[in-house]
Amino acid sequence: MKVFTVMLAGGSGTRMNSSINKTLIPLCGKTVICRSVEAFSGLTDEMVVVCHPDVMHDLIHEIEGLSLPFHVRYITGGDTRQQSVQNGLLAFEFKPDDIVLIHDAARCLVSPEIIMNVINGIKNFGSAVPGIPVTSTYKLSNEQRFVTGTLDRATLFEIQTPQGFIAADLLNVSLQASKDNFSGTDDASLMEYYGHPVRIVPGSGNNLKLTTQDDLITASMILKGDCKSMRVGMGYDVHRLVEGRKLILCGVEIPWSHGLLGHSDADVALHALMDAMLGAGGLGDIGRHFPDTDDRFKDISSLLLLKETNRLINAAGFAVHNTDITIVAQKPKLLPFIPQMVHSVAEALVINESAVNVKATTTEKLGFEGREEGISAYAVCLLK
Repeated sequence: MKVFTVMLAGGSGTRMNSSINKTLIPLCGKTVICRSVEAFSGLTDEMVVVCHPDVMHDLIHEIEGLSLPFHVRYITGGDTRQQSVQNGLLAFEFKPDDIVLIHDAARCLVSPEIIMNVINGIKNFGSAVPGIPVTSTYKLSNEQRFVTGTLDRATLFEIQTPQGFIAADLLNVSLQASKDNFSGTDDASLMEYYGHPVRIVPGSGNNLKLTTQDDLITASMILKGDCKSMRVGMGYDVHRLVEGRKLILCGVEIPWSHGLLGHSDADVALHALMDAMLGAGGLGDIGRHFPDTDDRFKDISSLLLLKETNRLINAAGFAVHNTDITIVAQKPKLLPFIPQMVHSVAEALVINESAVNVKATTTEKLGFEGREEGISAYAVCLLK
């Protein structure tokens, strides 16, 4: 059994007063489409993105920059949502027990829990759609807007996506609906019309569909709420002192007879800082992002790597609040260079110098630092 996903990315953004496709709108450091696609990591085997040809290149550019464990293809949508879904279904080759999920890319806050609820619902009941119980009272009215009845809200649900089905079943009813000229309001309504039971599984109030500017504001508040707690990371690094190398610390060249040995410029202080930043963001370490087996980073300035690390942090929804760096070296004396170091780090991170603290200490001639064999550095970083 495989899980296929049809990602509908045809939203124009008109009701959001946006001049671009709304799935390309940035939201807390990532575009809407990237957030939606990444939500399915580890939960789908293959995905097709259905979109307007005018934005296909931009969507490919965004999505190809992600590290995804599944293959993504791109096709043109139809004149209606129903036709776009059918185009997406026809792009796959299904086996009898395969599952297909249909998701609106505008629901970029969908959680892995909701997606798993849908997948498990399909396995158990043959279909599943996420829904949340309504809390308002709903009235029926006639053409003159007089109330003709009150609906029992205990039986009412607001339905979301992804909607999931046995793939062959949905494809069959979709093709039949085209022949019958039947139009449904969502994928589940097609299944209902042709007699297939549809199971409701738990959704979430956070799984909202971005339609207006207010929705965008709400989504931003939800994301910032998820990230509002402070995140702390610690970094440590050490490099050997050798002749014939420049000594670079916090991006500042220090006049000295020896420099630090490494694949890059071996800026031990910035390496510790980058590890602290990545650790706080839960993004691994510098060896993962800038391996010493990659010639692109040979002798590169660590200030460039720091800026790229800051971009990764920002893309994950964080920003550096402050950092404290301690450099451990018996020699040379670093105190005269600390103001330059602070300025260099603050400029690279685009933060105020008051948020950067750099200290230097010795080991009273103890250890490899004391024997002037190398320099080490510690860093603590707070992300917000």
